[in-house]
This record gives sequence, C-alpha cells and structure tokens, in this order.
Amino acid sequence: MSDRNSDGLRDVALWRTFLAAYRSGSVSAAARMLGLAQSSVTAQLQALEVRIGEPLFDRHARGIRPTLRADDLAERLAGPLDALATALRSPPPADAPPVRLGGAGDLLAAVAAPALAPAVAGGLRITMMPGLAADLLDSIAAGSLDLVISAVRPRGRALPTAALFDEEFVLVASSSLGIESSVDLRPDALASTPLLAFAQDVPILRRYWRHVFGIRLERTPALVAPDLRTLVAAAVAGAGVTVLPTYLIADELADGRLTVLRETDDPPINTLYLVRRPGPLADGVAVVERALRDAVADL
Repeated sequence: MSDRNSDGLRDVALWRTFLAAYRSGSVSAAARMLGLAQSSVTAQLQALEVRIGEPLFDRHARGIRPTLRADDLAERLAGPLDALATALRSPPPADAPPVRLGGAGDLLAAVAAPALAPAVAGGLRITMMPGLAADLLDSIAAGSLDLVISAVRPRGRALPTAALFDEEFVLVASSSLGIESSVDLRPDALASTPLLAFAQDVPILRRYWRHVFGIRLERTPALVAPDLRTLVAAAVAGAGVTVLPTYLIADELADGRLTVLRETDDPPINTLYLVRRPGPLADGVAVVERALRDAVADL
C-alpha cells in the first residue's frame, strides 16, 4: 500500500468485500451478501490484490479458495471490521422482525442462548428453532430462517456459508462404571458396557471407533436420544459410555462427573458452519453472527 494510505482506512470498503468473499467462498455469494453486482466484487478484490501485491484467492470451478495470506488477513480483520459495522448500526426498531436462528438443540442451549443474552436484553428479538441439519438447511433455502448453525455444509453456492468452529469429540463415562482411563484403551474393554447414542445407526460413536480405534463399530446402542444433553445426563448417571463434544461437557469433565476414557492427540473433529439466508445482511442478523463468532472463539 502507498504511504498516503499507510493505515489502510481508505480501503475499508475493499476489506469488507474481501471478508465477505472469504467467509462465503465465492464471488457470487459475496455479491448477494453485500447487495452488489458480481462484477463490482470481482473488481474490488482485484484492486485489493494489486494494493497487497499478491493474490488473496485461488480461483477454481466451484468458487474461490483463500491463500495463506488471506487466512492471516481474515483472522486479523474479522473482529475489528465486525465491531465497526456493529457500532455504526442503529439499534433495530421495536417492530423489526425477529432473527430466526436454527441449529441443534443442544448447541442452541449451550452456546447460542448465553452468547445472545446481551443482545436480547438490549432489545433484539430472536427466534431459535432446533432441528436436524438437513431440515434446517431446507428451511433456510426456503427463506423461513435467517441463520443456521449446521454440521453439514450446504451443497452449491446459493447459501452464503463459512466455517464457525470445530467440535472436538471424546469418549466418556462416569467413574462409577469403573473403566480405567488409558491411552491404550481398546474397544474390547467396553464390550459389556452399554453404549449411549444420538441415533440408532450410532453416527458419532461409529466415527469415533473408526478414527481412534481403526475398526468398524458393530454394536447396537442401549440408549438412543436425539439430543446430546440427554446423553450427558445419562452418562453422568452411569448408564454407559458415549462420545460427546468437549464444549458441551466442560463442567462435567472439570468436576469429575465424567471421565475421558482415552486421551488422544488426534481426536475426531467435526466442523460446524454458519449458513446465512441469501440477500443483504440485516442489522439483527449481523449482531447474532458476531455474537456467535465471539462465543466460539475460545471453544
């Protein structure tokens, strides 16, 4: 950049476009997000790359892929730019429609509700809709939701999508079951212990068995509950063994109600995505998105 623009403030509009493109993964999605023509977004990104002196995105058939320099810039710019946008917005009017947020019920309860409490207390109206990822993505595509926290990345480029955070999963049980925690724990040590699962086909457990133990899980669960909070309660009560995301059981691990049965340097992870309804970014939606990103920053 030139000395006359050494602080970069003249380029705020370009940085805003860069961040929209970075988060959405495509020029067309960024254009919809910002309410601009696709050609304008392309021109702004090209102008920014000229000023930076190197490419920020690799273009490919399915969109754009950020370079390492873009990753670094996005990490440093996201917080300040989002804070500036929030500060410059007027509070939503009392009759503004509520922001409609979808996600897994346990995630909405453990992460979203506490994160959004200050905004609600300040007058923002929010409607939370729990559900499965596939159903929620159908709802946002139909326009009946504004934001969705999804464990599934939507196909295509119609819905602006960006990674929110990575869930890390651990194998846990109550110490009352007497299972010794070990880095060498093998699944045969759990053969007689009931399994607690999210669904009958044990998707989370199955993934853990394959990733950590290197084998296919062939067992039938003793308890099925499509809400991870139920599995937490059952595990704490000594019902059996389960696999849960660490953010959901931080308190139970800290006070000893649950024990990690096998420590590993390479735990299974699952990326959660923040999916937005196409179109210009409404004030309330921006507030919700910023609060969610701040909440998961340290998870």
